[in-house]
Amino acid sequence: MTTKVAIIGSGNIGTDLMIKCLRGHPDLEPAVLVGIDPASDGLARARRLGVATTDRGVRGLIETSGFEEMDIVFDATSAKAHLANAAALAPYGKRLIDLTPAAIGPYVVPVVNADQHLTAPNINMVTCGGQATIPIVHAVSRVTPVPYAEIVASIASRSAGPGTRANVDEFTETTSKAIEAVGGAKRGKAVIVLNPAEPPMLMRDTVLCLIDRPDDALRTRITESVVSMVAEVAGYVPGYRLKQDVQFTAIEDDEPLRTLLPDRPEPRWKVSVFLEVEGAAHYLPAYAGNLDIMTSAALEVADRLAADSMAPARKVA
Repeated sequence: MTTKVAIIGSGNIGTDLMIKCLRGHPDLEPAVLVGIDPASDGLARARRLGVATTDRGVRGLIETSGFEEMDIVFDATSAKAHLANAAALAPYGKRLIDLTPAAIGPYVVPVVNADQHLTAPNINMVTCGGQATIPIVHAVSRVTPVPYAEIVASIASRSAGPGTRANVDEFTETTSKAIEAVGGAKRGKAVIVLNPAEPPMLMRDTVLCLIDRPDDALRTRITESVVSMVAEVAGYVPGYRLKQDVQFTAIEDDEPLRTLLPDRPEPRWKVSVFLEVEGAAHYLPAYAGNLDIMTSAALEVADRLAADSMAPARKVA
């Protein structure tokens, strides 16, 4: 038995979600692709693939035949649009997976906390940078306290569509908060870089964690934790990989950190992790790993929701 899903947003992310559903997620059935532009490539492609479409936005979705059978709704629009879409869908009891930085529901990174939020009505997938880097912050923080973590997500300018460009502020705010809430850092900061290089570059992510002085045993445990986490993420994002070994660097005395951590003694060591994300090129080009990791993470959550819904009812204490 498959779980029927609806996808709001007929742009790059929504179309990639649909194609991934059709190619590699047999428990998920894309029942309708929702857009607002009748001439969009996504809607045309959906029709060719036999997926129902509507160009009347969320209202068209609600009026689509079989809407009552659609259990999960992906929203691949924008933060502002998701607020309106979530309000319109609230009376119908649908499970929403939000691929925008709106953050109405709990932040979810599949390898860290998906199973804790399978009953949430609205699941937020943070951001592409968050999906790539928060697992690494968590991998360090589960071994040793991380007073401060900073991530830099560098993506090809060509892979940043109107939604991404309109939500840069939301990206930094949402990712920073999720570094703390999900990653486990005491304080988090996020930066996004749109790189105009030609040919377009693959997504690159840098994760910097401040820690207290590590001995050899702690360095080994941190490295093993990071390597293990990379393998877990690669289980649903095959193009996710380390670019080099985990780095441990002493911070010189003339490099003050008080602006980052004004309320505590300064840690004097930095863990640096360098990542690369290559897209699967199902619909998007391979350099759009930032979009691929979002759709892959969202589908991983949807697969877990589908499996959970088919499991025997859990006894409530």
